[in-house]
Amino acid sequence: MQAPQTKEEKQLDISLDELIYKVRELKQSIAGFIYKLENEYQHISWPNMMEHFGVLSSQLNSVKRLLKTSKMPLLRNYVLFPLRLSPDRDLELEKLTEGRVMAFSHEVVPDYLRTKPEPEVEERVQMMSVKASSMAPDTTQKQLTNLNKITANLLDTISVPSASDEREKDSSLKNALPQTSSQQDTNLLIGAITKGHRLLRPEPQSPMVVGPQMGQMQPQMQQQHPHKLQMPGASMGRMPSAIKTNIKAAATSHPYQRP
Repeated sequence: MQAPQTKEEKQLDISLDELIYKVRELKQSIAGFIYKLENEYQHISWPNMMEHFGVLSSQLNSVKRLLKTSKMPLLRNYVLFPLRLSPDRDLELEKLTEGRVMAFSHEVVPDYLRTKPEPEVEERVQMMSVKASSMAPDTTQKQLTNLNKITANLLDTISVPSASDEREKDSSLKNALPQTSSQQDTNLLIGAITKGHRLLRPEPQSPMVVGPQMGQMQPQMQQQHPHKLQMPGASMGRMPSAIKTNIKAAATSHPYQRP
């Protein structure tokens, strides 16, 4: 009789099932894309290729998001080890692995349940680590400087636009229509017409005041320059006006006369 599963074990089973489902979808997409590359490469267009890459990228991102969720337990805290090894053919294992693994034997287990690199790869990594630690600091700094220069040159080459891009930009500027209007001027005209913005009002003319000094100066001016005080219409033969006027004295026209 098996012991009842704990809450953590149930959560692990649910998370693994969901992860297996996502990985299976990703595997089917990769298999279909490889089949088209091998058998239908003559009819595949560039937009179709980009569409396939977009599907694969979205599926990979969904797997990453699933691994980062709070419901997914930390898989690196668990250890996977075989319960039974047998050189005989296992039909259930063959079905689960789609014919890749026929039997769970001593030859297969080190490859499929490996948590460290292969011995050859591990040996080469160790040799490179020893070589890097034995180098002098000056030599290491020079190599880092050279690597930074090469990287900077590559970035400059990639970021600088090519000659074709410059030609396309120049042609687009030449083909562009010249500007025939100004939004700022249009707004100023609309504001002036509708609300009178920035329009100068005429200054009111000050009335002429005739004082006692002006009254004294008029007889003197008449004596000195009698010909300059003539009305301009008298010498030019001005036509009489058709409008008749009736001028009355202010004393007689006042409606409220005093007795």
